[in-house]
Amino acid sequence: MKLVYFHGFASSGASGTAQLLAKLFPSGEVIAPDIPLDPDEALPFLTELVKKEQPDIIIGTSMGGMYAQQMRGVLRICVNPAFQMSSLSKVLHTGTFKWLNGRKNHEKEFKVTHEILQHFRAMERRQFDGITEADKELCFGLFGMDDTTVNPMNACQTFLKHYPHATRFEGGHQLNEKVVRKVLLPLMQQLLGEVFEEARKEPLPDYMRWG
Repeated sequence: MKLVYFHGFASSGASGTAQLLAKLFPSGEVIAPDIPLDPDEALPFLTELVKKEQPDIIIGTSMGGMYAQQMRGVLRICVNPAFQMSSLSKVLHTGTFKWLNGRKNHEKEFKVTHEILQHFRAMERRQFDGITEADKELCFGLFGMDDTTVNPMNACQTFLKHYPHATRFEGGHQLNEKVVRKVLLPLMQQLLGEVFEEARKEPLPDYMRWG
């Protein structure tokens, strides 16, 4: 199994979630890129990466969930997707900040400019363009009921305007190990079947299965 993970804002491919996914799928391949800050760079970069790698599934969290939603034609799970990054003033605002995790280019800080904010707003207006009927069956949303970063009710309603598969779970904004094991892995097993089992080496216990 080949899995691509899209991290959240100010993070990197070295995030704890990416490391956890790699641990849980020892026989699979987990690709976790460092996403460029500017969406005008990030979206083409991620689109080209997905085209090249042809993953079985994409998992994106927060900002990464917003980008994952836009990877048309690929099976994907969007966890607490931040569809309106530009409105999250506590998260995205002008200034110089430190990356939360190590980046491959060893960069320690990044700068958010007014131009980058404008790029986010422009991208957000067109992020749901081009969804086909077939694509509606490839995108799944998971929304934490205790999310205090992204309003889970608003985000879920936005998602359901475009896709039919959305589930709320007990948990907050960050994707921790408990949520991965009890919510994400059963959904992946349901969607990927034998490919998932092979990548895990062992089947999930019954209490972790859906339905």
